[in-house]
Order: sequence, then C-alpha cells, then structure tokens
Amino acid sequence: MFQTIPLNKLVSSPRNVRRHGDPTADAELKASIAAHGLLQNLVVRAGAKGKFEVEAGERRRRAMLALAEDKVLPRDHQVTCLVLGADSETAPEASLAENFHRLAMNPADEAQAFAALIEGGASTEQVARRFGLTVRFVEGRLRLATLAPVVFEALAAGEITLDMAKAYGATSDQQIQARVFAEISGAYYTPTPDSIRRMVLTGTVRGSDPRAKLVGRDAYLAAGGRIERELFDDADTESWVDVTLLESLAAAKMEEEARALAAQNGLAWVKPTLDPYASHDLVEGLVRLPAEAAPLSEAEVARLEALDASWDEHAAVLEDEDSAPEAIEAAEAAIAAIERETQDIRNRPPVLPEDSKGSAGMILTLSREGKPVLQPVFYGERAEAASSDDGGIEVVSADDEAGGRRSTLSRRLVDELAMQRRDVLALHLASDPGLALDVMVFTLADADSHDWQARSASTIRGGVPNGPIVGFEPADAAATRALAELRTGLDESWRAGRDQCERFDRFRALCDEARAAWLGHVVARSLEASLNMSGERRIPFQDHLGALIGIDIAQWWRPTAANFFDRVPKQVILEALGEVGGAELAARYAAVKKADLAASAERIFAGTTIAEVAERERALAWVPDVMRFGAARVDDGAVLNAEPADGEQVDCAGDADDGAQAAASPRDLAA
Repeated sequence: MFQTIPLNKLVSSPRNVRRHGDPTADAELKASIAAHGLLQNLVVRAGAKGKFEVEAGERRRRAMLALAEDKVLPRDHQVTCLVLGADSETAPEASLAENFHRLAMNPADEAQAFAALIEGGASTEQVARRFGLTVRFVEGRLRLATLAPVVFEALAAGEITLDMAKAYGATSDQQIQARVFAEISGAYYTPTPDSIRRMVLTGTVRGSDPRAKLVGRDAYLAAGGRIERELFDDADTESWVDVTLLESLAAAKMEEEARALAAQNGLAWVKPTLDPYASHDLVEGLVRLPAEAAPLSEAEVARLEALDASWDEHAAVLEDEDSAPEAIEAAEAAIAAIERETQDIRNRPPVLPEDSKGSAGMILTLSREGKPVLQPVFYGERAEAASSDDGGIEVVSADDEAGGRRSTLSRRLVDELAMQRRDVLALHLASDPGLALDVMVFTLADADSHDWQARSASTIRGGVPNGPIVGFEPADAAATRALAELRTGLDESWRAGRDQCERFDRFRALCDEARAAWLGHVVARSLEASLNMSGERRIPFQDHLGALIGIDIAQWWRPTAANFFDRVPKQVILEALGEVGGAELAARYAAVKKADLAASAERIFAGTTIAEVAERERALAWVPDVMRFGAARVDDGAVLNAEPADGEQVDCAGDADDGAQAAASPRDLAA
C-alpha cells in the first residue's frame, strides 16, 4: 500500500541491489527533485524502531537528504512510498526490477522536450539548473531540435547515431543538411561523422583538396563531376562542385588500394579512411598488436658500414683547411645524402610474425598530399568478436571452476556484455586518479615481463626508442651513468608475482616514493633523441621541457677529443676557443695541427689548464649550441619561470610544500 513517511524515518536497506553511484548523475537528480519535487515514489519495507528501509529509490532518498542539509527541504518532509510486505525475498527483487528495467531517453525526445521548455519562456541556464545539467549539454540538445526534419526523424528512429546528428548540426542551414542526407542515403559506402561534417561545411572542394588529388581531375570529369573556375583560378584553386561524387570516387579508390595492400602484405584486412589519421571510430573494438622492427639484413649492415666509412671520408674534406670551396660543397651534399639513406635504413617499419598476419590488419589513411599512407600499426580483432555469426559460446560460471554452472550465450550477447562491463570498470577507474596512475605506471613497467600471447588489459603502450644509432653507449657520459644507477635502484620486488594480477598487487603495496620512481623511469625511457637544431633531429617539445626544468647541460656533458673535437672541422674548435678566451686565445692555436688542437681544446674545456678565473668559468660552461635546451615558451612568447611567483598557487590542495616529499635532483643522484 502507499503511505507518506517523514524523510527522517527513511533509512538505507542492506538488501538494495545498487552498490555504486555516479556523482554527476546524483547531482542531476538532486537538481531535478529541487525543481520539480519527487516524481516517483520510493519502495520501502518496515524496519526496526519505527524506521522504514528503502528497497528501491536510495538515490532519491540521498538526494532529498542532501536538500535537507541545504535547508531546501525540511528533515520531516513527507515522502510518498510504496510499503512492501514482510516477505524478505520480495524486497531485493523489487529493487532489482526498479533499477534494471530502465531506458534512457532518445536524444531527439530530449531535444524536443528542452525546446518546449525554452518556448515556454525558460532560459537555457534555468533548464540546466533545474535538471542538474551543464548549459553546454542543453545547448547541444537544442541544436539538435533545429536539424532539418528528415535528419531529426532519422535520429528519432535510430537510423543515424547521435554523433552523426551532431555532424549535420555543424551548419545551421537545413537545406544543406537535407541535401547531404539525401546524397549520403544513396551512397554505397558507410558515412562517418567526419565525412558528414566535411560535406555540410563545404559546398565545394578546392582542386588542392586531398580527395581531389587522390581521384584526379580526369577521373572526376569522366564520372560526371563539375568544375567551376574563376578567371585567375588554377588547378589548385578551382572549385569541384559535386562533393558527394568526389567522396564516392575517393572512397572507392581507397577501398581498391586497401585490398591491394592487404593482399601484398598478407594481411587479413586493411581499413581505409579519407582522414589523415585513424579516428577512434575506425579502431574501436580493435586491439593493437605488438610488433618490432625487422632485424637488419647482412646486406643492410654492410651498407651501413660503407656509409659510415664514406661519411668519414667526406668529413675529412670538411676538416681540411686546404679543401676547395667546390669540394666542401660537394662533401656537405654527400654527407646530407648519407644521413638520409642511413635514416631510411634504420627507420624500419614494424613487422609481425608470419603466423600472425592472417588475422591482423592495418589502417590506410589519406595524407594531405592526396597519397594513401599505410599506418605502421597492426591491429587485431578481439578474440570473442572475431566471428560475425551469432552462434553460441559456452560460459562457465567462475564461482566453482571444478563444477561450475554452464550456460550458453550468443556471441553478440557476449560482446555487448563485455563492452558494458568494460564501461563500468572504466567509469570507476576514471573516478579514482590514484588507481588510474598506478595502472598506467604498472602497465608500462610490466611490459618487460608481460606475456604477449595473453590478452592485454588496456591499450597503454610505451615502447623504448632504439635511437638513430643501434648499440651506441657513451662510456664517459655522466647522465648515462646516472640513469643506469637510477634503474638499478628501482624496487623490483613486485616482479616476483606469479601473474600480472599478483604483480600489480605487489606494485601497489610499494611506498609512494618507490612507485613515483617507477613513474619517472617509464616516462624517461620513452624519450626520443633530439638536438637543438633545424631539421629532422629537432623536437621542440624536448627543448621546452629542458628549459622548464632549467637543465644546465654543461654539468652533464663536457666536450672531449673523442666525443667532439676530433670529429668537427678545425674552424669550429677555433670559434669555440674564441667564445671562451676571445680572439687572442683563438689566434694562439690557429697554427696548431688538428690532432694537437683537439687535445688542447679538451684540456681547456675541462678546466685543467692555467687560465684566468673568468676564462676558466666560461670554458667549463661552454657546450655547442645544438646541445643546449631552448627557451620555454607560452602562447605570447614569454619565457616561463622555473619557480612559481610569490603568492602563486601551485597545486589544487594548497601550498606545494604541504605533505610533499622533496625529490632528489638528478645532479645529486649522479654525485
């Protein structure tokens, strides 16, 4: 029977099936009750001491208690409840039924409902506040209400996804929306939100568009495409009018190229896209497969040795003061060509074992130059999703491995349940940053011991770059020694776990300092090699990081005859001496032979020669410009301070020093 019960007489039931909540959804519910009152009664059961236990509606009870704390509702607010009988088995079933049989509103219905409220005089801010939503969410739904009728009806009927509807809403012109919808409905290929957005935003396409370059002018005209040209237009600026036809031709050509590449590489499939990147929609449901660069062949190793020898020969020409300008120019060009060829040989695409290619695939993207580009990443379908039929999968309950209950679930159901279970776990992991950080660090660190035959728990990857020179280990580099000491100092006791689960539990049991050390290690070992110079070796973000940290490279690297002076032209050494001791010091060594000059320079820049204090300090601080880290910049070009200004807040909790543990500096670790 129904009964009104004071709010302060309602308590939580231990039989309520809902164990987890969503803070965002709870805030929305609280706002809704405050604005509209309780629209659905609670289901309760009489308890001890005149209390009533809430079997269904615990979230509503908590929302009303929060409103009572805010003094929006009185603590004895009368709540309409359905009172169950004393049967203890009925309560959990009622709680499950009330929570289980729910259907989220269709976005089209939400859009119409919000639009009706706005037409009634409410503002978007008021609607958002009354339903506990963000203004942006309400505005997004209102934008859907203005879609062309044919597009809106397709959304309401479930014929297009919400992302597709949003893509149509990229333009407010309903005629364009309707035209693109009609064109896509007749196309043979499956549209994506990105392709829809491109079509509604561009009534025409320039001749320089990647799709136009891919298809070609002749093929487009032969298929009936139209081109409009102004007086001064050229092949790049002319307008291609029939965008849908162009999309269709481009998609067909990419499909053809994908099939050819799949056959050529022995792959199960190659997915094409007209985007210059592999979008999330394209790789959803796929897992990245581990692949390594193919080993160098004997011929390639021999070629690299020959290139190194040739490089030395041309470098000798540059170092020779008597070399003619023409010879120097030719040597510089030859060295540049050698470096490009060496890079091409060493930058080897990843390969899979032959027995894995039969089920693997890759993504084919379209570059901005209109060229199909096969992305160097292999993907595989999840094992349970590899079959497209809806056959049965026998599932054994994990409750009793020896004699567990057996049931048969369809493949489709298994896939759907797995995805929903993943989202539940993802929600809670996203709500626990500490655990998420542990998972990330552990996954990257555990890659060394992970069994690649087993399924990966996530797509987190952090490979170690090989570097441009295979096997190079500088023997006299302080930073390299310090890194090795850091690595040996890591607590690896967690690796004793029998499997990944036990290893993770052991890893989480480490102290904060030990886990933080692993975080630094896995991030640091992922860095690529770079220099502060123009060309392919430059990585501006690394310069930015080094400047933010305030790294003094001279404390970690000193030029010697072996690592620098013997390998640069004599003029470079003299210029360095001039920076340290002026023209007088450079002139003093101008007539010295190259080998003797390199040895002398090593002693000068190590500070072991007799010199004035200022000159010695400059020598000890000197490094080549390519080794320095550039200035850290923000959008307005200002250099960032390495330390916070007075009174500046440095973290969300308050002062940076409160409860924080000072980290040892790299210099201290190297000492």
